[in-house]
Amino acid sequence: MEVKQPGNSSTMRKTLLLINCLVLAIGNCGSPLLMRLYFVHGGKRIWFSSWLETGAWPLILFPIACAYVHRRKTQPGVKTKLFLMEPPLFMASAAIGVILGLDDYFYAYGVARLPVSTAALIIASQLAFTAAFAFLMVKQEFTSYSINAVFLLTIGAGVLALHTSSDRPENESSKEYVIGFLMTVAAAVLYGFILPLVELMYKKAKQQLSYALVLEIQMVMCLFATLFCTVGMLVNNDFKVSFLSLFFLSLPSFS
Repeated sequence: MEVKQPGNSSTMRKTLLLINCLVLAIGNCGSPLLMRLYFVHGGKRIWFSSWLETGAWPLILFPIACAYVHRRKTQPGVKTKLFLMEPPLFMASAAIGVILGLDDYFYAYGVARLPVSTAALIIASQLAFTAAFAFLMVKQEFTSYSINAVFLLTIGAGVLALHTSSDRPENESSKEYVIGFLMTVAAAVLYGFILPLVELMYKKAKQQLSYALVLEIQMVMCLFATLFCTVGMLVNNDFKVSFLSLFFLSLPSFS
């Protein structure tokens, strides 16, 4: 769904889009590598790794504040609210955030058991699930390009599934590897469900979507995903692990 940006120039919209693409690319490429590095060097806390996936949600407050300042300057004399989100949209975002937290756990569990290349290829199959759920939930039509991409990625994941023992890390049992494989598939399915669900929420929202409102939705989703993982950390006593230990565990990789 197109996000309307009243008062913003085309250059500004393209700049914001570029920034978001760069941040997404860096996160998608760097996150699994750093997470796998943690597990390779002795890390055992899966809930802790899940928590880190969305634990930086307060950073979204900075662009939200910038958007608020911009609204005040461009709309003088109009009462300006810091947060645009209404309660129904907040509740929907919170519910999706809890699902996202569960998906974070599935993904972290898979990365803990599988090589990055294997996990990345399985996660790539989420495109097939996204396309299927988008067709069912928001009536997104298939095109020749989407069908071709879905077919190739799905076949690639299927071929990989036939050789699940060929790239198993050392000292890892077949049972652990298979469970990690299945958890990663579950993460791909769940994330493929979350994306159309967010699109459906946008369509059902009774508010005009703007860049600031989308940021607020993302922040609430990440907040509740983090809270979900925090509960898991409390139950699993993962707070005994400090952030400093994660840093020291990664040091041998640079030697």
